[in-house]
Parts: sequence; C-alpha cells; structure tokens
Amino acid sequence: MPLRLLVIGGVAGGATAAARARRLDEHAEITILERGPYVSYANCGLPYFIARQIEERERLLLATPESFARRYRICVKVQTEALELDRAGQRVRIHGPDGDEWLPYDRLILGQGGLPVRPPLPGSDAPHVFTLWSVPDMDRLDAFIATHRPATAVVVGGGFIGLEMAEAFHERGIATTVVEMLPTVMSLMDPEFGVQVARELEGHQVHVLTDTGVQAVHTAEREVELTTGVRLPADLVLFATGVRPELTLARQAGLEIGASGGLVVNEFLQTSDPNIYAAGDMIEVEHLVSGRRARVPLAGPANRQGRIAASNAMGVPMPYGGALGTSVVKIFGATAGMTGLSERAARAAGFDVGVAIVHANHHAKYYPGARELSLKLVYDRTNARLLGGQAFGHAGVDKRIDVLAMALLGRMTLHELAQVDLSYAPPYSSANDPVNVAAFVGENDLAGYSPNITASQLADALQSSAPPLVLDVRNPDEYLAAHIQGALNIPVDDVRARLSEIPRDRAIAVHCKSGFRGHLAARILRQHGYTNLVNLTGGWTSFALECSERQRKGQLTPQLQCITG
Repeated sequence: MPLRLLVIGGVAGGATAAARARRLDEHAEITILERGPYVSYANCGLPYFIARQIEERERLLLATPESFARRYRICVKVQTEALELDRAGQRVRIHGPDGDEWLPYDRLILGQGGLPVRPPLPGSDAPHVFTLWSVPDMDRLDAFIATHRPATAVVVGGGFIGLEMAEAFHERGIATTVVEMLPTVMSLMDPEFGVQVARELEGHQVHVLTDTGVQAVHTAEREVELTTGVRLPADLVLFATGVRPELTLARQAGLEIGASGGLVVNEFLQTSDPNIYAAGDMIEVEHLVSGRRARVPLAGPANRQGRIAASNAMGVPMPYGGALGTSVVKIFGATAGMTGLSERAARAAGFDVGVAIVHANHHAKYYPGARELSLKLVYDRTNARLLGGQAFGHAGVDKRIDVLAMALLGRMTLHELAQVDLSYAPPYSSANDPVNVAAFVGENDLAGYSPNITASQLADALQSSAPPLVLDVRNPDEYLAAHIQGALNIPVDDVRARLSEIPRDRAIAVHCKSGFRGHLAARILRQHGYTNLVNLTGGWTSFALECSERQRKGQLTPQLQCITG
C-alpha cells in the first residue's frame, strides 16, 4: 500500500512539505488541506501589492490546486478545514465544499501557521478595520481603499507588517500614523535602531507614536482613541500587533505545547505523536545562539522546516538545527536588519555581553554614492564569540546581515570576523569592510587596547555621583555644532601637545563622531600612562541617538543636555 501523507495547511511550510514529499516518493498518496481559497502564495509580498510596488496580483499566486495536480500528482483541497484529529485512528475530520468526511493518514504534517492578533477592543470589528495575513485580506483592504479613498490611516503595531503597511498607505496617498505600545518601533532590535527607523518614517511624513496603545475604535467619528485619551483621525485602521500560532487542532488532539506557546517538536520536527510532524509559525524551535526554545515566525525558516518535516515523514532522516531569526525590512529608501541576539536579548540570556558599533560608509568613501551604514555587533566577552548583529542604512544592509548570519552559523569569533576576506571593489565596499571594522572595534575592547562604553552606559555614568570626564576629540566646528555639556574639546591631532589639560585622577570617556578618532586618542592616552579611560563605541552618532530616545521618554536630565551651537 502506498504511504498516505496528509498535510494540513499550505502557503510556506505545508506546500513546501508536500512538494518535497513527492520528490522523495513517487507513489505516496499526498493530500493538502487548506482552509483558505489559495494553497500557495507569497504572503510576504502582500504589502507591496497594496503599495503598487507589485502591480500584478497574479504574481503573488505561486501555485494552484490544478498546478499541484499536474506537476506533483498531489490532491489539494482548498476552502477545507480540519475540524478534529483522531490520533488513535490516524484520521482527520474535515469540512469542505462537499460537507464533512474523515480522511485517513499514515503520516501527518501540520503546517497551519498562525493568525494575526486583533485585540478585542470596542470597534475593532468595524468595516474599516483590517488585518493583513492572506490574499483575501489583501483583496478586501485594496477594494476598501479604491472604493472609499480614505484620507487617514492608523497602523497599530510597529513590527514588520506594520512598517511595511505604513509605507504602503503612504504610497497610496493616505496620511498615516503608526502607534506602537513598546518604547520603539522594530522592538526586536535594540532601541538605537528603532530610533533610526522612526526617523526614516517621520522623514516621509509617517507619524510615529510609541509607548502608547489603542483602547477603542470610534466607528461613527472615524477616530482611534489612544490609551492617553488622545483621538486620532482614522478613515482606515490596520492591526499589525503580532501573530499567534494556530494550535486549535493540536490542543484538541492533546499534542504537547511548549513554554513559548508553540507546538513542541524534536530535532526531526516530530511532535509528541510519532506519526505527526509540524513546521512553520506554529512550532517552537531552538534558537541557535541562546539555545533556548523560541517561536521564530518567519517565512524562510518555515520553508526550510517544511522540507525537513517532509523528509523525516517520508523516512529520510534530516535533523533541523534551529533558527537565528535573521530578518530584514524595507522602510522607504532605508533598510533595517538583524540576526542572532540583540544586546538586550543577549543580556537576558545570561551572556557577558560586549558591544561594538560602527557608523561607516557602505562602500569606499571616494566612490560616488557612499551612504552611512550603522552596524552593531554583539559578542560574548568570555570567548569573543559573535552573538548577533544589527544594521540600518540606505545601502548595503542586507549584505552585512547575511555575512553575520553565516558567521553565527559557524560560531565564529570576532578574531575570525576581523580576518575574513570579503569581496572588495570601491563600488561595493572598502578594503576593510564595515564587518571587519566592527570586529576590530570588538577586538580592541577585549584586548584592553581601547575598552568600549556604549552610549546607554555613558548616559547612565554621566548621571552618577562620580561622572567621568568626557573628552571630545572632534574638530572645533563639530564641537560647536553640538556637544555634551561639560565636555573637554581637544582635537585628536592636538592630544599629545595638550596632555597637561587632561586630568589623570579621573575616569575619562573619549569620543569622536563615530569611534575611530576616539580610538586613536585612547591609544595615545594609554601610552602616556592614562589607564582609567574608555572609548564611546559609535561615538557622537550613537550618543545623539541615545539622547533622542531619552528625550522622547522625558528622561533627558540636565547632565545629559547636549549643547548646540
């Protein structure tokens, strides 16, 4: 008898699993059940159709039941829901266009993904309130914009979908506000990157409100009421407040659910039932850096998990190593990306965290079109192992994040990153790529040549009972444009001649614009007997971002006031 494989859920994990299973077994009976009308589509492309950056809707539809049948001899049942899982009888009760029936299986793969969260607030079910997760969601939203021509929109949530949709609404001529309950948008990243993302949005007339939530949608008035009591005009409201795993069937069947809220699977993506496998947004996996179990609801891991789950279900052992959470998002002309652990996540995981930040040109400065790239490395101070990386800029971000993802997979150290040969020509990079340079900064920190202090740490130190002396080694015109209150300005080229002005009995924090001149000054001072000193990683650029965030929160104390010329 041919093996009977039943796959519940299409799109990323499920559709990939079914196609992989057919490649492994030409004779298996393979069936896909999909609750919606489309079995395989590019759900990550939905915001770009709303923005009309993708003009043809059909380009988002990757496969149909008919194409699955022709190419793979796979039976696809769309608009069919799995209602009950009988593990003992190895069968699933389904409801579809022809009514209810039981389908038997030898192996079952769950790829049901997740569902967008719509908070149960007054008015959240109004006709002008949307979520975006499927093609029908996209169609309804697009039709609403075309028919009603909304002038204002509120996007609730500042994560990936929220930011992409804010841009999409702006492109459709809708005045848009993003409301985020957490302190910064893109909260998976460290705050200084959320600040830069918010600036990019504001620079394109998308208003950003953080540290606030929504408590009601007033349908008649076309307004959204915030938790502060403020009301915003909102002809259109989009909730992008996260995704919860679809576990109704798994819970009913008694499959084990993990502490992170996802379905528990082993390294072969096998659930607590040996005949049932799972993939995608509904499962929890091992984070490759922290070693902790976590949900990583991203399309890339879901596709790979579908392939691996199918291999194991068909008797071809293939372990799944885990996920890094590598992600990237477009914000108008800018890009933000991350991989591995953020600084905040690394500290929460118990690592002895070091940080190196550079603000460097994405390619050779002398070649036309060079743009500044902010790059942050997070590392373990005990062994120099890379723990994560984040970047923001208008060019070259995805390249650096991909390099760091590979480094994380290989458990590379700063010393190896400092030496890796990356491609170089002036239009693409510099002889020392920003990745190399950031690794140099981390190495200098660990070796004690130029110990780092982060902008956040310096801000806290300046408010302590024994604040360090801030030595600003930028040029006088940079200092006059803006500087930290009380800072001593001695340009780096004058440090040797003006040592007598620099006290030896006080902690010193050196900084320049981005870190390099500060490093030079720190090396000069250390070789002249100064030992109690640190260099501000990321320099004035990072400190200004930190102060901007503290000012927004109302936490900018007199000690942190920046004097501007």
